[in-house]
Amino acid sequence: MALLTVFDIMPPRAAILGAFVSVAVTFGWAWFIEPVSYYPVLGIPGTYMAFLSGNISNLRLPCAAAAQEATDIETGTSRASIISTVAIAASIFVNTAVLGVGSVTLVSVFQALPELWQNALESYLVPAVFGAIFAQFGRDYPKVAGIGFSIALLMTVLLELGYLSFLPSYPLYAVIIVSVFGTTAAARWMWQRGMLSPPEQVDS
Repeated sequence: MALLTVFDIMPPRAAILGAFVSVAVTFGWAWFIEPVSYYPVLGIPGTYMAFLSGNISNLRLPCAAAAQEATDIETGTSRASIISTVAIAASIFVNTAVLGVGSVTLVSVFQALPELWQNALESYLVPAVFGAIFAQFGRDYPKVAGIGFSIALLMTVLLELGYLSFLPSYPLYAVIIVSVFGTTAAARWMWQRGMLSPPEQVDS
């Protein structure tokens, strides 16, 4: 847009279409999977705010989940949606302030850390956050958590062994799609048949 409005330069249509297809093949799955998988924790207003502000998986989602946990509110309810919205709004203000300070000071501090620590923070911080969220909700829904973990593990093994190589691009999206919708379908099937114990019971 800047090239067109400022410099009056318009890329060829073929280049625009090719770039869009490349991005869609690689990241297009996230346009559908992330709103569906994050919605139960974020709620409708929280989802809107989180996708506008960014840093969903490593900041907005953990903040919303922690707030719901601290207030002992069941995920997926209207009250949980309100708590999630407040938590995300607070995280946006705090995040903006911290980024302002961090961009000046924390970068030099990070660079001063030993290389081992830097690699650990860069490689394992986000998996650690997701692991904590999984443990938090898995405690309340152990049967569903076990099924979800099994599906994700199976799909990851298939990916690493090359059985998903027939799919376009790097098929990590297939692991996420099957894990999210497979776990959702299994949880709904268990709930409809009364297989979830009272602490695991979820609203329909």
